[in-house]
Amino acid sequence: MLKLRVMPTLLYKDTTLVKGVGFNSWRRVGSLMQAVKVYNMRQVDELVFLDITATLQGRSPDFELVDDFADECFMPLAVGGGIRDLSDVKRLLSVGADKVVTNTKAFYDPNFISEIADKFGSQCAVVSIDYCTTPDGRNIVYTHSGTQETGMDVLEYVRIVEKNGAGEIILTSIERDGLMKGYDIDMISEVSGMVQIPVIASGGAGSYADMLDAIQKGHASAVAAASIFHFTEQTPIEAKNYLHGFGIPVRI
Repeated sequence: MLKLRVMPTLLYKDTTLVKGVGFNSWRRVGSLMQAVKVYNMRQVDELVFLDITATLQGRSPDFELVDDFADECFMPLAVGGGIRDLSDVKRLLSVGADKVVTNTKAFYDPNFISEIADKFGSQCAVVSIDYCTTPDGRNIVYTHSGTQETGMDVLEYVRIVEKNGAGEIILTSIERDGLMKGYDIDMISEVSGMVQIPVIASGGAGSYADMLDAIQKGHASAVAAASIFHFTEQTPIEAKNYLHGFGIPVRI
């Protein structure tokens, strides 16, 4: 049976790690290199690094930065932010990334997902889907670090993403981001039930029980979290021990 993964998310803005609420009010939370070294010791299954200003600033990924911290990262590394073409993907992989995470580029050019999958394998092509829920209950995709509404329903976009060869989906509720009040279990379950690829739950984890819900009730293949690890004493290894206690297959 495949192991369920616990994946810390590192959000990088300008020169430091940050964490916000609802993709806003970014708060500095420390050094990137220090965080990587800490997670090396805490049995993290995979690390997600997202440069949240690269696309907004119209720049490419910071390849030198990734090269520097990837040398200290002894776990699989997924990198996103500012990726615009296959040369960006190739260079990120060459400096230490194991996967790339695309969001804005994938939405406006879904064929780019296919290009990544065809060139480097579908396991390399991770698509991040950020969404908000409208007053009438629609779940709408947002791009550009959650700043631009697209008008497209999440479920419609999920079909496009899978059809174009994505290896995984990171599904993030913008409204729950940073609140630590739990994942959007209903949405995670709905998306997981309609695709054959892994769905990574993101946005809202505040306890190990939230992670368990995302897996048992939402059928997520992995749980991503940031605030819970930055602002509480809870750790990835303790999260996995908790999940293991409920019979969830994890790497211990």
